[in-house]
Amino acid sequence: MGLDEDFQAAVKRVNGLPTAPPNNVLLDLYGLFKQATVGDATGKRPGFTDLRGRAKFDAWAGRKGMSKEDAMRAYIKASSAL
Repeated sequence: MGLDEDFQAAVKRVNGLPTAPPNNVLLDLYGLFKQATVGDATGKRPGFTDLRGRAKFDAWAGRKGMSKEDAMRAYIKASSAL
């Protein structure tokens, strides 16, 4: 399989987990997913009252500059440990 197919299989595997991983793992996967599918984070960082949105934005923005392919590889690797 190619990288795109491996990535899609990893996404499917994560979405089908019987129980949710810990929040720090979910945030890591979220940031990698967004970087792989959208690229660098855009827009304003959510305010301090939106804790969930702020954490997700920070997880994504922390991947700034990472290539789509590297983000896909990192997502695949992180998801295989689940």
